Amino acid sequence: MAFLNFLNRFFAGSSQEQEQGLAWNQFTDLSQLEDIIALSATRRVMLFKHSTRCGISIRVLRQFEEGFSPDDRTDLYLIDLLRYRDVSNAVAERFNVTHQSPQVLVIENGSCSMHASHHEILEMGLE
Repeated sequence: MAFLNFLNRFFAGSSQEQEQGLAWNQFTDLSQLEDIIALSATRRVMLFKHSTRCGISIRVLRQFEEGFSPDDRTDLYLIDLLRYRDVSNAVAERFNVTHQSPQVLVIENGSCSMHASHHEILEMGLE
């Protein structure tokens, strides 16, 4: 277990680095889905589906956090796929987007207006 904690810290960075990153809301419960859909009527919602055990997902999340500056009408939600796979599956089904990891879905007016996975996330033009 100690070795796994070391690897997680090594790949994910220190907690201090994570606190300095983007202001993520944690998407942990299926009940949040309808609230997020309602929120998307007035705000842009970005869902980042992330696997904490996947080197590509860790790298893409880090690069995303370094390069993305959300505007004041964008809310960011992070889905930990290993802990909340049911949430990820519900998102895929609701927005008719095949599950991938890592993956970003942009939700506007109750619909997925764009999505990308893996390194394509970094080329989405989200600004």
